[in-house]
Amino acid sequence: MLLPDQLPPFAEELATTERLVAHLRRLLTCPEDNATGGVGQPRSAAVLLPLYDRGGVPHLLFTRRATTLRAHRGEIAFPGGARDPRDRTLCETALRESYEELGLEPLRVQLLGTLTPVFTVVSNFLITPVVGFLAEGLGPLRPNPAEVAAIIEVPVPALADPTIFHVEYWKRSGIIRPVYFFDYRSSRIWGATARIVYNLLQCLATSPA
Repeated sequence: MLLPDQLPPFAEELATTERLVAHLRRLLTCPEDNATGGVGQPRSAAVLLPLYDRGGVPHLLFTRRATTLRAHRGEIAFPGGARDPRDRTLCETALRESYEELGLEPLRVQLLGTLTPVFTVVSNFLITPVVGFLAEGLGPLRPNPAEVAAIIEVPVPALADPTIFHVEYWKRSGIIRPVYFFDYRSSRIWGATARIVYNLLQCLATSPA
C-alpha cells in the first residue's frame, strides 16, 4: 500500500509526451458533470491541467496567482475557478477560466478526461481537475495581469522526483490531514494544487485495465 508520504512510482516509458498522452486517454473519462454545488454542498469549481510537449518531454503549465487577488494570492495554481451558472459542464468551466486567465483558446485543447475531485476545507470548493492536451504546443498566451503574475512550465518527470516532495500533517477542526509540497526550483506547489499533482502521478502509475 502506498503511504501518504511517498510519491507514486513514475514509469520511465511515460517520459515521452506521446506515450503519456496515450496512457491518460486510456485511463481517464470526461463525465458531463459530477458536482452540483447545491444547498449544503461544496461550491463547484474546475481547473485545467494544460499538458503539452516541450523538446520531446511532457510539460504542465502552472500559474502564479496575482498578489492583488483576495484568495490564495501569489500561490502556484492551475488555471481555473468557480463554476458559472452558464457553464454546462465542469469541463466547460475549466476551459472558460483558462481563456479568461491566459487567453488559451478552448479549441486548442483536447480534453483527455478528469481526475478525482479535490475538496478544499478552507474555501469549501470541490475542484474537478480537467486534463487537456495542447497538441500544437503551448503557443502564444495572453495572461491577464489582474489574475496571473507569471506562467510556470514544469516537466512532468520532474514532478515525480521524490527529492522535491514532502508531506506535512496539519490539524484543522480536530482533524489531521496530510498537506503535500512539491518544491520545483524556486516554485513551491502545495495545497489543493499539490494534491491534484499527486493524484495525476498516481494515475500515471496505474496500469490500464
